[in-house]
Amino acid sequence: MTSLEPFVWLIVFVLSVTAHEAAHAWVAYLGGDETAYLGGQVTLNPIPHMRREPFGMVVLPLIGVLTSGFPLGWASTPFDPAWEARYPRRAAWMAAAGPAANFAIALASLLFLRAGLALGFFFEPEIQKYTHLVAGGVDWIDGMGRFMSMMLVLNTMLCLLNLIPFPPLDGASAITLLLPEQAGLRLRQALRQPGLSLIGLILVWYGFGVVMRPVLRAVVRLVHA
Repeated sequence: MTSLEPFVWLIVFVLSVTAHEAAHAWVAYLGGDETAYLGGQVTLNPIPHMRREPFGMVVLPLIGVLTSGFPLGWASTPFDPAWEARYPRRAAWMAAAGPAANFAIALASLLFLRAGLALGFFFEPEIQKYTHLVAGGVDWIDGMGRFMSMMLVLNTMLCLLNLIPFPPLDGASAITLLLPEQAGLRLRQALRQPGLSLIGLILVWYGFGVVMRPVLRAVVRLVHA
């Protein structure tokens, strides 16, 4: 399994990012913007999302897997800026939908691992890793435990990453749900200055690990609580 782990990470990445973008597209469609729907993004099929962002969803993650064993990349969902200007609250819900999808997947993965431990399908491994939070007595159960461990870890990371209130992350738009509608729209527009996006990316690159490590340790404790 160890030699295959980078490519399992790649599968987990594609599935998780697809769910994230599909949630954006679906909530936008429910809110009256058909841009992503007409582009084919309201789907859990990863192909339309890969076609929209082939470098971010295919090339860069594959390079990451081959060089470091872990995929890095991005995806995007189209929307109508005029719709966003008319309905800033709906656009904020659209932004929040992506991290919410990752949270739902992480929660489902956690419950699956907890249930497997409670029922005796899984047990605590001698050496815990983020790819191996539980172990199984036979190969296919052990493999399932590893896959769900990766789903839990990666979707926790994607959820928290995208809640950071700096562009181009979703949190820069979702945070406006906490403000009056017009104030939220003005904040969104102010945060979209190119210089702020660059600052946000630098802060995330150097600071996200500091935030993420204690969260992942807490997630591991939840698995074996």
